[in-house]
Amino acid sequence: MRLELGKIFINDVQFGEVTEVKDGVLYVNKEEMLKEIGGDEHIKSIDIDLVHPGESVRITPVKDVIEPRVKVEGNGGIFPGIISKVETVGSGKTHALSGCAVVTTGKIVGFQEGIIDMMGPGADYCPFSKLHNIVVIAEPVDGLKQHDHEKAVRMIGFKAATYLGEAGRNVEPNEVKVYETKPLLESIAEYPELPKVGYVYMLQTQGLLHDTYVYGVDAKQIVPTLLYPTELMDGAIVSGNCVSACDKNPSYVHINNSVVEDLYEQHGKEINFVGVIATNENVYLADKERSSNWTAKLCKYLGLDAVIISQEGFGNPDTDLIMNCKKIEMEDIKTVIVTDEYAGRDGGSQSLADADVRANAVVTGGNANEVVVLPKMDKIIGHIEVVDVIAGGFAGSLREDGSIEAEIQVITGATNETGFGKLSTVTY
Repeated sequence: MRLELGKIFINDVQFGEVTEVKDGVLYVNKEEMLKEIGGDEHIKSIDIDLVHPGESVRITPVKDVIEPRVKVEGNGGIFPGIISKVETVGSGKTHALSGCAVVTTGKIVGFQEGIIDMMGPGADYCPFSKLHNIVVIAEPVDGLKQHDHEKAVRMIGFKAATYLGEAGRNVEPNEVKVYETKPLLESIAEYPELPKVGYVYMLQTQGLLHDTYVYGVDAKQIVPTLLYPTELMDGAIVSGNCVSACDKNPSYVHINNSVVEDLYEQHGKEINFVGVIATNENVYLADKERSSNWTAKLCKYLGLDAVIISQEGFGNPDTDLIMNCKKIEMEDIKTVIVTDEYAGRDGGSQSLADADVRANAVVTGGNANEVVVLPKMDKIIGHIEVVDVIAGGFAGSLREDGSIEAEIQVITGATNETGFGKLSTVTY
């Protein structure tokens, strides 16, 4: 499958009379956009704000971050099964508005939602503070149940990203990269001397608003399955979960997966990147056993020599991570796991809730229990009062002067487990 991904660099976002991209600026017709994304009976009000890197702005609670994209050529459309029809995507041409994102916020849905600071130490931890963000503030009707609330806001976010993505349909990209994964036998024949490497992509699916969608299907309902890596770039996998902000995969991360991009960089040079195995994270032991058995079986069936495994979340999913690692290693396939740590505020506790001697090659996105003080911002978008209750916060986290003392767990993307951020840990 071959995809040409054209990146249109967005250097600024402003409101304007017409929604369009011109000279690196995304202009947004606010009234038209509100009309396009509104109409859900579960939402009583929607507003749009624009924020830029370096501004004294705090957004909380953040639900999702989504990059606007548009399918220019090829089968299907962006976000298949969510916005577009259920067709296999990942081929043809796609344009991305690189440098901006849709951020959804509003009244809190679940306690595991986060913070984006556009300046200060919080911005240093957050990869999304470097973007020009179109913030959609969606407030629910009174008495709305959590799952209906989450779904309504989720759909508004994807509608917003799709609407804005259309502005790039007829724009010449600043950069075009070609990503191609051939059918397995062709790929092996083309690079017979290179080690065959796959990516096991663990998706958060543990219920309680911990949902991820594959072609519109809640991934709790899937067994481990093969995907072309380029399918991710067209939005085949999207977020619908409210897990801890630091290590959740917002939809922006799914379509810009850095493990996939790094493996493609070495494809045909040092490795033969065979493809992605998407698998879920489960609550019950029998389901964990089933999924990890299938995952290891698929790795063996593909004849892989090595695998990168990334997880989403922490605690209970650590068992899924270690099961996958152990069983794949038992098939004589080398593994590297990508995770983050909850090692206590002093870094002295056990980093993962599970362990195995075979998990001996680990990349970490940092310690989510590290405490940080976030200074007061001049502008708040959303609901600042939730800081004391979101994961990583505590009673008194929100200080009287408007500053926040909390674990970096509260910062969206701070310890992302695909390596999308910039934190890591070095062993001396």
